[in-house]
Amino acid sequence: MNKESSSTSLAEQPVTVLKGVGVRSAEKLARLGIGSLQDLLFHLPLRYQDRTRIQPIGSLRRGDQVVIEGEIDLAEIKFGRRRSLMVHLSDGTGGLFLRFFYFSNAQRQTLNRGVRLRCFGEVRNGPNSLEMVHPEYQHIDPDQPVAVETSLTPIYPTTEGVHQLTLRGLMQQALQWLQQQPDGLREWLPQSLLARFPQMNLAQAVSYLHAPPPDADQQRLLAGIHPAQQRLSYEELLAHQISLRSMRAHHQRIRATPFVIDNKLKQALISALPFELTVAQSRVVAEIEQDLARSLPMQRLVQGDVGSGKTVVSAMAVLQAIGAGSQVALMAPTELLAEQHLRSFSQWLLPLGIEIGWLTGRLKGRPREAVIERIAAGEIQLAVGTHALFQQDVVFSDLGLVVIDEQHRFGVHQRLALREKGNRQGHTPHQLIMTATPIPRTLAMTAYADLDLSIIDGLPPGRKPVTTAVISDRRRDEVVERVRAACAQGRQAYWVCTLIEESEALQCQAAEETARLLAEALPDLDVALVHGRVRQEAKEHVMRDFQSGAVDLLVATTVIEVGMDVPNASLMIIENPERLGLAQLHQLRGRVGRGSEESHCVLMYHSPLSANAKERLAILRETSDGFMIAQKDLEMRGPGEVLGTRQTGEMQLRIADPVRDQGMLDEVREAAEMLLRDDPQAASQLVQRWLGERVAYVKV
Repeated sequence: MNKESSSTSLAEQPVTVLKGVGVRSAEKLARLGIGSLQDLLFHLPLRYQDRTRIQPIGSLRRGDQVVIEGEIDLAEIKFGRRRSLMVHLSDGTGGLFLRFFYFSNAQRQTLNRGVRLRCFGEVRNGPNSLEMVHPEYQHIDPDQPVAVETSLTPIYPTTEGVHQLTLRGLMQQALQWLQQQPDGLREWLPQSLLARFPQMNLAQAVSYLHAPPPDADQQRLLAGIHPAQQRLSYEELLAHQISLRSMRAHHQRIRATPFVIDNKLKQALISALPFELTVAQSRVVAEIEQDLARSLPMQRLVQGDVGSGKTVVSAMAVLQAIGAGSQVALMAPTELLAEQHLRSFSQWLLPLGIEIGWLTGRLKGRPREAVIERIAAGEIQLAVGTHALFQQDVVFSDLGLVVIDEQHRFGVHQRLALREKGNRQGHTPHQLIMTATPIPRTLAMTAYADLDLSIIDGLPPGRKPVTTAVISDRRRDEVVERVRAACAQGRQAYWVCTLIEESEALQCQAAEETARLLAEALPDLDVALVHGRVRQEAKEHVMRDFQSGAVDLLVATTVIEVGMDVPNASLMIIENPERLGLAQLHQLRGRVGRGSEESHCVLMYHSPLSANAKERLAILRETSDGFMIAQKDLEMRGPGEVLGTRQTGEMQLRIADPVRDQGMLDEVREAAEMLLRDDPQAASQLVQRWLGERVAYVKV
């Protein structure tokens, strides 16, 4: 390391300064989000191996991952179902076999009786004694003892073409840079916040986590609650919070067109509805009305459990914008859900003289051109559709409100592109985001700090909770009879086939076979089928038949998770529910119980169930509260799954976990406010350190 580089921040030092990192290696490391030495140092181990002590072979138990040392007593090739090289190693306290399925003659020649080896591997039960399969090993000269590792061995997240040993070697080089230049990882936290972590500074925390001492508390490290990890988690959560608050402040500086409420239109819709708004719906409508009447762009997330009536709440917002002379775009993630919205809005708004347009990827040629022309001319007041709404050739005359349903299913850039369409003369559209996936308060306040939050926490009158039963598929015949009985009473039913081995082809095949068997078992019923590979026209035809009552039993994959509203359907069977997450099962269950009849959901599992699956199914049986289910889902599967962030690239926390670290969230929010107010440069540097190129997502 030269003098010139010694004063440079490690964030500015590319990984190519390390020995052995050329252009190709740098490309591979970039796939792990590593571009600088700082990125490399923040690429923390997933877990650790203890290679700091040699274990006596006589003390080993199955499942131990250990270092052993001993002498070879015997080495021979065994021929069974698979040829293997068996090497017996003993150390005076006991012996075990090393088993190699893949070996060369040259390797075989080096493993002779009397040779001393040091091995690392996992201890397993073999046919006659304990064994290690393909352990790491090295030859030991008895006259020249080799020291064991002085720290725990890190196991890093990796990618194709980047070996653990490579990462460890690079990390050792990066730690040497840090040792010689401790201020290369600059402390951006002020002293008042650093006082929370008296044990170690940032550089010490990073160094500790890459090379913990032999006596480190591995349980705490594995759980992510070691003080060194908490120091980094705090800073990462703080960076996310600052970025979201900065975006909120940015929104406060943007102008939007204020919409005065058109009471005449509002009353006309309320009078035409066959139901009264609930207290919760009325409260959220009032919150949205206030937002839309301001000259700041609304950024509101409306959460409501399955069937809580979010759509009619959004209809009130749509009317307020249209009544003030603006256009509205309503975007849904699937054609099925977009069609459901089109039906609802057409039923409510067409009688009020409002022009509605429909735009999806399936609309081609002249019909598509005609819709686009009418949107550009301002003739279409409400455009309902999928991601097709934000394609480049779609231009709005005066887009004042964007309504996005199930927003976490959209990519970041898709949502941003739609909002950009409304930017004109320094004004930006209001944005209303809806989700039927309840997000626990802890997570919502962390992930959506830039949004105002409304919760519709009640079901419309007359809606009864769905009773849920958990049954083994060994009782399949009873379940089929239950379907027959329900349909004989004039009700309808869903039979859901869940994903098989992540393969859509196999999933569709399974659904087709299930539909065939059910049609044979229930010849008096009209059985229909929909799945991801059914042509769109055929799918729509089946859905319409089911909605009209012409189909008794609809066999489907999880394509019906959102967008199906059939009040007469009162029974749902979900096969292999153990394959799905809690939130998705809750969404599916929400397709029934939409009328006034008692409704039921049967979760038909395949034995044996894991302890985790048993717990998940028990939660569904015990509660229909979406927020409680979401909280449990969060605890069991983590924030990435619940938010859908694996798909959208949002909030990819490297170290922190909002569930585990929720105890520090209130403090983090206060610290973010303080830093933005008192030290904007430090705030900006923290965001750059932890989010880097991903800062753009907060603009959505």
